[in-house]
This record gives sequence, C-alpha cells and structure tokens, in this order.
Amino acid sequence: MKRRCFLAGLTVAAGAGAFAPTERKPNMIYILLDDAGYGDFGCYGQRKIETPVIDKLAREGMKFTNHYAGCTVCAPSRCALMTGYHTGHSYVRGNKEMVTEGQHPIPADTVTIPKVLKQAGYATGLVGKWGLGAPGTHGEPNRQGFDYFFGFNCQRRAHKHYPPTLNENGKTVELPYNRYGSRHTYVQDLFRQKGIEFITQNKDKPFFLYLALNTPHAELLAPRDGLWEKYAAKGWPETAFVEDTQGRAGDDLIGAYASQDFPNVAYATMVSRIDRDIGKLMECLKQCGIDDNTVVMFTSDNGPHQEGGCQPEFFNSNGPFSGVKRDLLDGGIRMPFIVRWPGRIKPGATSNHLSAFWDVLPTCAELAGIPAPQGIDGLSFAPTLLGKGGQRQHEYLYWEFHRSAFGKPAVNQAIRRGDWKAIRRGLTKGAKPPVILFNLKDDVEELSDVAKQYPDMVKKMEKLFEQARTESEIFPIM
Repeated sequence: MKRRCFLAGLTVAAGAGAFAPTERKPNMIYILLDDAGYGDFGCYGQRKIETPVIDKLAREGMKFTNHYAGCTVCAPSRCALMTGYHTGHSYVRGNKEMVTEGQHPIPADTVTIPKVLKQAGYATGLVGKWGLGAPGTHGEPNRQGFDYFFGFNCQRRAHKHYPPTLNENGKTVELPYNRYGSRHTYVQDLFRQKGIEFITQNKDKPFFLYLALNTPHAELLAPRDGLWEKYAAKGWPETAFVEDTQGRAGDDLIGAYASQDFPNVAYATMVSRIDRDIGKLMECLKQCGIDDNTVVMFTSDNGPHQEGGCQPEFFNSNGPFSGVKRDLLDGGIRMPFIVRWPGRIKPGATSNHLSAFWDVLPTCAELAGIPAPQGIDGLSFAPTLLGKGGQRQHEYLYWEFHRSAFGKPAVNQAIRRGDWKAIRRGLTKGAKPPVILFNLKDDVEELSDVAKQYPDMVKKMEKLFEQARTESEIFPIM
C-alpha cells in the first residue's frame, strides 16, 4: 500500500491559506448526499424535481462540471474523500461488510480531514452516514478526528429512513416509535436538527461539519407532507416496488428496502426535502452571523441508484452521461459539485477544472491556512475557488472498484487523462481484459469505443493502469 501521509507536527503556516493571519479561519460545511445523480438538480439540468435552494447555491457560488466521486459505491468513495487518496492507494476499495454491523474499519492511524483540521483549532462534527468502521472499532468517527458524531456507523443500517436506533458519540440512541416497521421519526429531520445544533454550538470558533445525509438512497420513503402531495398531483407513471424480506422480519431487515407504490413521487420528494433542509441550514448560518465566513460544499457520493424501485431514467438523474451507481462510466462517478463562500468565490461562476474527492482534504487544509499531509493523491483546488493563479492540474484521475461478478471477485478500473477516458472491466490475476477507450470531447455519453483507432493512447493508458495503483492486502486482485 502507498506510504502513509505525514500528520504529526503539523503547524499553522502564516500566509499558507486563503485568509490574512489576523482573520478568523473560515468554517466549512461539506454536504454529501447518498446516490444522487449529476442531473438531479435544476442547476444541472433537472426539469421534474424542484431544487430552488441548491440552484441558489450555484448562483451564489461556483458550479463544477468536471468533479468526480471517489468511487462508484459508498464506502470507497467516502474513504477517498476523508483521506485524500484515490482508490489505487486508499485503504477501502469496495464495500466490505462486517458480519453483524458496519464496514471494514479504516486503520487507527489513518489521516483524515477532521484530524488535519483539528491541528488548526477546528471543532469537528459528523452528522449522518459514516461507513468506514463499526461501533467499537478503531474506524468509528470519534476515533478518526470527529469531536461529535450522530448518525449511522453502518451503511447497511442507513438504508432505513425510519431506523429504530442511531449512534451518538459511541452510544446507542433509541427511536422506540420506529420499532417493528412503525414510521414516526424520519431520520433526515433529525440530521437537519443535529446539524443546526452543531453550527449553533460552535458558531464562535472555526468548525468543520460533515453532513452526510443518507438520502435519496433507497429505501424510497418520505413523509407525506405538502412536498409529497405536490409531486403526487403530477400523475406520473409509477411501477410499484415490493419489499424483498429475504425471510427476515421486523428490525432485522437491515439491508432490505421498504415497499413503495409511488417510487417516482417518493424520490422527487426526498430530493426536494434535502433542498428544503439545506435552506434551513443556510438560514441558521445567517442567524448566527457567520454566513459570510462559511464555505459550503455540496455534492453526492456516487451516481444514481436503481434499488428500491428507483427509476433514474425517468428523471434523467445521470444528466448527459451514461451509467449509474456501480458503473465507472461518468454517470456513476461524475458528480454535481457546488462551493459557496460569499465575498471570496465569484457568484455564478462555472469551472471545468478536473477534480475529485481526494482533492477535498488538501483544499480544506489550504483554506484553513495549514499545510496538507505529504504523499496524498489530492491537489488543492482552492486557487480555482478564489480565482487565483497557480492551480495545479492532475496528470490523470484513477478509480478501481472491487466487486463480485457472477460470483467471482473482480476489479473494474478507470482513468481519465484530459479528454480521454479508459475503462478496464473484470481484472483478475489471471486475466487483463482489453482497454475500452473514449474521447469525452466528442463522446460525453461514452458510447463509442475508439481503442482500435488510437492504439498509442491505449498503450499509455495500460501503463497508467499499472502505475496508478499499489496492491492492497484488504482488497487484493484475486
């Protein structure tokens, strides 16, 4: 595995960040949705679902058009975000579940965004879904730099939007009126509330809030309030989804998705509730008098899903791209990304800067005025945000996704180098499948394999596939 980055002894370097030494460091809020696609928001072309708050964020900040997730599923994408490593070097490269609860934990000495920012005096909070270590392991949030945690350790449990329990700083929080299929407390409402509480409690000092919502991931459920009624009145075609209980019952249905007669209405309602809740978060910033000194980042962890009756094609959720969650086509990994910082980021700006989740850690470090850890894959995009020169560019972006295909473990890989995109599916120790090559400049949908026309580029990509990764003991090529 790639050498671990250096954290011990980090000090605040005067002039290293985006503010003068006498200014207060900016607060940072990173909002991560779960399985929302590039095209699910009005500012990215959505026509059926209303997202006025998110659209306003884009008008008041910078909208990125070439920003990529860490991976095409939850855990490895979030690991890349937290650590600054792409999946050729990161510890987590696929969804690896523990038997009872949680995912394979990241090591105790992992360098994460909250650990880095704590060196600069930040209060750190995570509200929502984690997925990088079960309760009681060294991967749990409070052992990975977060002062406060409220939500789901386990991403399988996060399939439920009316869960019977949550976790708060290592302790179980009971939601008794959600037991045995009852639906009383919608978890996103709690996440909004806890996020606002964290902001209010820490408004007098710099803070980092990682708001990792578990919506609009299936199951497709939302309270039947005014938003639901508005979309239900549209009379959209629907295909009912029936829950597969897999022989289980009650609270044991960790991975199953609830039945839903109106999955399109439910999905639209979930996205609009996210939008409404972000609006309440923005109101809180203004009420606390810290709106102008808060950087708000908004994105999703991977492309749109097809579980629980979801129909991403109905909403054109992947925008102009092909592919969905679990694909390394751009529909599975190219993400909406908006950054707002009043007075510092030019309103209404659009950037085609090529960036990815592993760039967030060094960007946060630069904005906080401290050096980024050494040896990571990420490059700060703070110069792009602030309209300054000196923006460093990636030679390429790399992804690998470990999954089982037809019962056998295999690795899918992708590289983007400029306008060229290469994909290799089904890599094993015994087989190196051919490289599929796309020219995104002419073929944004990745429909035409041009490998035969450009053999020299294929050879370059094959070399990069070998160069971009180190072998992993936890996620080996089998």
